[in-house]
Amino acid sequence: MKAVRISQVDALFANGSYPIEMLFYYREGFSTKRLRRALRRLSALFWPVCGEYRDGLIAFDRYREEDLFDERAEDRALDIADLDGAGAEVIAGYGLPELKRLFFLKVTRFTNGLVLVPTMNHLAGDGYSYFFFLSALASLTRPSSIPFKPFFVKALLKPHHRRTALRDFALGSVNVPAVPTSERLTVEFEAIPRQEVRSLVRKAAAASGLNLSSNDILSAMALKKLAGRRSGAVGDDFDLTMPIDVRRQVAAYGPRFFGNGIMLHTAGFSRTTAEGASLEEAAAGIRRSMPVLSSENYVRYLAALEEMIAEKRWEHFRPFDPARGCLVTNLSKMPAERLDFGTGRPAVIVPLTIERNSAAIMARGENFVLRYAY
Repeated sequence: MKAVRISQVDALFANGSYPIEMLFYYREGFSTKRLRRALRRLSALFWPVCGEYRDGLIAFDRYREEDLFDERAEDRALDIADLDGAGAEVIAGYGLPELKRLFFLKVTRFTNGLVLVPTMNHLAGDGYSYFFFLSALASLTRPSSIPFKPFFVKALLKPHHRRTALRDFALGSVNVPAVPTSERLTVEFEAIPRQEVRSLVRKAAAASGLNLSSNDILSAMALKKLAGRRSGAVGDDFDLTMPIDVRRQVAAYGPRFFGNGIMLHTAGFSRTTAEGASLEEAAAGIRRSMPVLSSENYVRYLAALEEMIAEKRWEHFRPFDPARGCLVTNLSKMPAERLDFGTGRPAVIVPLTIERNSAAIMARGENFVLRYAY
């Protein structure tokens, strides 16, 4: 049996909150026999994703396909228009029940294509890890004339699982309270042309003297929108939380780290400031709040999480509090081209995980798309 202790950041998701779940639609089907064989082969390398969690440890004993994979066929066409503007009801229809392992892959064949819904418990890893694993799975599934391809794929994509490389940690049997389930949500979409965003970046940078990005502008749009909704508001505080990948700045992790290599950064705002500020001012405020990323600063972040656990400050030990702020996740750089299982990249990608007072930044053609949930 293989086992690894979870990290301080992993512990934020030890209650099963915020699973990473997406829908990928392919106009042409592909061999699920090859897919199932690839999943089995990769279980030895990416074993935490195929494992189980108990008392501060992720453990993997043996591969059991029935715990990780399901395939079925529907004698009907999939309504693509429903997917493009998927509301809460459509999203709920594709969600999976509680997982036996930390990952599950559901395949549904329609008369006009195939849908993959890979679900990963966030305890197993972050969005980078999710696509790292799926990219390897796609690479092994695609037909190839290269001899010994599985050997080369495994050698090139072999991950590492040193989750506590920077700072030792043992959660043990501590029970992290579950995050309250959100009530019925409204889902809304806003498309913004990329050219318009580039223009706004230049304008805001000129006004502030800062080196701003499209993420600053789009996050500011989300902040102002969700602050204005006042959904479930408590007081005037309305913070913005953003997950930041630290793999490039923290050498102990690096690009092959499979786990939660993120810092959940929170920028402090008041509701009145967020609503009243111009878009340029809000974007500049976000940029000024960004932390300096280094191994030393990340260790301090991990120590702060440990302190919350030790003091049982569970109201603060969570990715974000939707009653006091919002979460913005940038998915616009998803490596869709790597998710070719043999018949091309997915034609439609739909993030299925939603939470009150959250926004997902996506990209579709010449537009950015903001998906709000409130």
